[in-house]
Amino acid sequence: MFRFIVRRLLQLIPTLFGLSILLFIWLRRLPGGPETAILGERGTPEMRAAIRRNLGLDEPILIQYGRFVRRMIRLDLGTSISTKREVTTEFLQRFPGTVELTITAMVIAIGIGIPLGYLAARRRGQFLDHASVGGSLIGICIPVFFLAYILKAIFSENLGWFPSSGRQDPTLGATRITNFFVLDGLMTREWDAAADALWHLVLPGMALASIPLAIIVRITRASVLEVLNEDFVRTAEAKGLTENVVRRRHVLRNAMLPVATSIGLLTGGLLSGAVLTETVFAFSGIGAFLADSISQRDYPVLMGFIMIIAVVYVLVNLIVDLSYSLIDPRVRVR
Repeated sequence: MFRFIVRRLLQLIPTLFGLSILLFIWLRRLPGGPETAILGERGTPEMRAAIRRNLGLDEPILIQYGRFVRRMIRLDLGTSISTKREVTTEFLQRFPGTVELTITAMVIAIGIGIPLGYLAARRRGQFLDHASVGGSLIGICIPVFFLAYILKAIFSENLGWFPSSGRQDPTLGATRITNFFVLDGLMTREWDAAADALWHLVLPGMALASIPLAIIVRITRASVLEVLNEDFVRTAEAKGLTENVVRRRHVLRNAMLPVATSIGLLTGGLLSGAVLTETVFAFSGIGAFLADSISQRDYPVLMGFIMIIAVVYVLVNLIVDLSYSLIDPRVRVR
């Protein structure tokens, strides 16, 4: 197990190295350049040249890339052009919101998707099966931003059941410790603040969970159907084992490997920034901030955020790989 973890962490080095090259080239190809972001469209050629000289953009490309890599290794992500704050500070302030939103969405998707997919497989050809398959197709086809606007219009603006924007009511004056608003409320025993933060997560979490939920339902259904046709399941049933034992020990454990893989990929994708959902609900996570940074040509934010997100994505999938041996004892991590 330890050797596997070390090997996977070492594999992270060439992955990040390749990403750094692509990211460096892509940022250099964006129109306008950092000087436009700093000076605006009315900067004189002399002012633009001075900015490029101060930023070292007039030096050879290899020297610029070497400086970029050294700063990444030192976790010196620079200062945001738009907010004038350290990129690391911006990330630590906004990433907890995206984590809370991702956890909410995946809890909804997993909590509904796996049982629904299993029941659909067990009742193949019946109404529940057709309804779950049809519903999953609708969930995949509906754009997330459209569903977000629908949920916001119905449950927030018309019914008034949920807040329409933000992560928490600012008038509560909640104490900030970790920037995980729910966790901060629990740690400080400010129960109203924790409950309010959870209430703000419901609508964006439902919108963000739509596509993962649909995917998990379909993968679980297909995987369970495949396992149900295996000889060991029919043997277990013939031996007179109860349905709960057959379901838990023989069907679900053997059907969960592809489901776990999809969950890892979906979680990593959501952590990379739910841009549309966060924009609709004015949710202060990294997705909406990245979108604004692209439009504002905020190069330090783009470089720092994307590199950190890549590390998080790889670590999430490492955890998924390690979970295989727990889900199915036949799988041994080597």
